[in-house]
Amino acid sequence: MCGIAGCFGTRDEKTINRMLDALPHRGPDDRGLHTFNNTVFGHTRLSIVDVAKGHQPILVNGGRTGIICNGEIYNYRELRQKLISKYEFLTQSDTESILHLYREKGPRCVEELDGMFAFAIFDGDDFMLARDPIGIKPLYYGYVEDKLYFSSELGAMTLAGVEECHEFPAGHYYTPKEGFVQYYEIPPIEDHMLTDIDQTCMKIRETFIRAVKKRLLSDKEIHVGSFCSGGLDSSLVAAIAAEEIPHLHTFVVGMKDESGDESDDLKASRIAAKHIGSTHHELIFTEDEYYEALPIVIKELESYDPSLVRCAVPCYFTCKLAADYVTVVLTGEGADEIFTGYHYMKHYPIDVLNKEARRCIGNLHNINLQRADRMGMYFSLELRVPFLDVAMVDLAMKIPPELKIRESEYVGDRIEKWILRKAFEDTGYLPDDILWRYKVQYTQGAGCEDLGEKLAHSEISEDDFERIKAENPLAKINSREAAYYFKIFRKYHPQDSVLGSIGIWTGFDFAEEREKVRGTMDGDLKHVH
Repeated sequence: MCGIAGCFGTRDEKTINRMLDALPHRGPDDRGLHTFNNTVFGHTRLSIVDVAKGHQPILVNGGRTGIICNGEIYNYRELRQKLISKYEFLTQSDTESILHLYREKGPRCVEELDGMFAFAIFDGDDFMLARDPIGIKPLYYGYVEDKLYFSSELGAMTLAGVEECHEFPAGHYYTPKEGFVQYYEIPPIEDHMLTDIDQTCMKIRETFIRAVKKRLLSDKEIHVGSFCSGGLDSSLVAAIAAEEIPHLHTFVVGMKDESGDESDDLKASRIAAKHIGSTHHELIFTEDEYYEALPIVIKELESYDPSLVRCAVPCYFTCKLAADYVTVVLTGEGADEIFTGYHYMKHYPIDVLNKEARRCIGNLHNINLQRADRMGMYFSLELRVPFLDVAMVDLAMKIPPELKIRESEYVGDRIEKWILRKAFEDTGYLPDDILWRYKVQYTQGAGCEDLGEKLAHSEISEDDFERIKAENPLAKINSREAAYYFKIFRKYHPQDSVLGSIGIWTGFDFAEEREKVRGTMDGDLKHVH
């Protein structure tokens, strides 16, 4: 995992170096800069594959062609085998496979990549930018007159002096000749395809086990761990990874209440960890520590949205804990989207449930994936998301909604993600009390769901809220909590910077989405329209 920054149309090494200075957390192991004609490429590296020789930019043709990449390509060895007879490989890096595949097939090379990525290639005076299908890895761009700048994070873009900043769309590539080209879209809903429960369970098991195990890719000296909150998603990921990694490191965080009782995730994760035989680590944080972390979270998250901030704080603590032991960690992100796991979805008409799931998957790059990327990278930790393997997304669009939310004999009620649970029933991966554990939200499981709102109401009066909202009419400030986070956000991203409201900045209107996310993340159905 890395940070990238660059420009096309100008030899602006000074600015690209300043942008790299803002990205050391994304790549603490190495740094590289290369200039060719009016192109400058910069890279900060977190070494995971080919630790010894994987320096970037990777250059060929005497420095006239090169690549910088943030991400991991899980099928790079297969690609390398197809290309090695024709092209000389200088490294064992997965990124170099992208470069030679581009030389072989041009920009459509992205269609053969299995992984998460944001990369830039220059080839003489020609170039391309690309982002992975779901938008797991971030990429932003903007112009200074006709000069194009790009980077991994919004904060670095402010240093380029661009007139306006845009999010590079997921599942697209860009070339000067073709403009933006969509090479991937979330598959259409074909939920009449898999109606047999046994067949569907088998396909889920096979596809998901493969998705987890391919994400264990790293050099042998790089440690891979897994989040394990005791909920279905992360526990299942950890259980599958533990088959391949003896004494897998697993991680959970939580709080104690006033009576000293530990939060639900702390208790449940111990059951899961004991079952899979992992080396389990816990971090119990206090209310004061939560408040100390909050400004850091808002600054690094590059958002002041309450839904994201609430969930980002326990994610911050989990990443902080994990970074002491591993460089790569697997997470359960995406399971609620592809298997309709949010509480509000139980109230959706069954005939539009998969349509809602498809919509949620398409917006993940602005929400949970942004949170996961920023919190992980703050601690130089790479997060991988097997539920968002494109094969899993494709499979999910073929599963009838009646199999996703269904009555369960185990819990005596309708339960979300029923078919995922059923697929791993009687497999030995997880005990039944974890496999069929009722969903609790990230903040609820950690025991910190109302702390931010509590602090905001002590710091921001109703008059303050109305004033802040009136002074910032383009920002999405719908509560005193949002107003408090906005004040913190502006402290780190001043009004005259390119960073306005994230929604304004990316051109994405979050108004309706945020109300829905508030319900999905915090289980507060009164906010769902």
